[in-house]
Amino acid sequence: MTGYVALLRGINVGPTTRLPMQDLRRLLEEIGGTSVRTHLQSGNALFEHEQADPGKLADALEAAVAAAFEGRRVPCIVREAAALAGVVERNPFDMTGVDPARFLVTFLSGAVEPDRLAGLDPAGFAPDEFRPGEREIYVHCPNGVQKTRLSHALWEKRLGLTATARNWNTVTRLAAMAAE
Repeated sequence: MTGYVALLRGINVGPTTRLPMQDLRRLLEEIGGTSVRTHLQSGNALFEHEQADPGKLADALEAAVAAAFEGRRVPCIVREAAALAGVVERNPFDMTGVDPARFLVTFLSGAVEPDRLAGLDPAGFAPDEFRPGEREIYVHCPNGVQKTRLSHALWEKRLGLTATARNWNTVTRLAAMAAE
């Protein structure tokens, strides 16, 4: 069995996007997940599964959500839970004085291809900053994350991948939970 983290995008952010965490836990169990735990109400789950391909698990979870919630499409990223420690360790930003609620990790469904970022002028997003990782983009939004143009939509369009973001507090908590 391998430990995984599932990150669902855009749930519980409004009345039409409700997906109770008890339902998420049940859906993960229905697709074969065990030892399912959730964190917060925003689509973060840790679980174990015998499937070796996180992409197949993401597809299965998306299909399960669609079947249970009238065809609603909820993009999902699934990563090996142990990989979260590497995401934290590879953070290219000096976090001194950075508000972790204004620092995001945008998780991607695949690897960042540097040529797809060519021509993207970081100065055009100031004061917000970004730095690519392996399968994530690190984003600092000193004035808050609500109005940043460095959203999942930009990365999906630019990189052709599914994306979902979590603030640094959530990322580090999920990494700690994965290590338990």
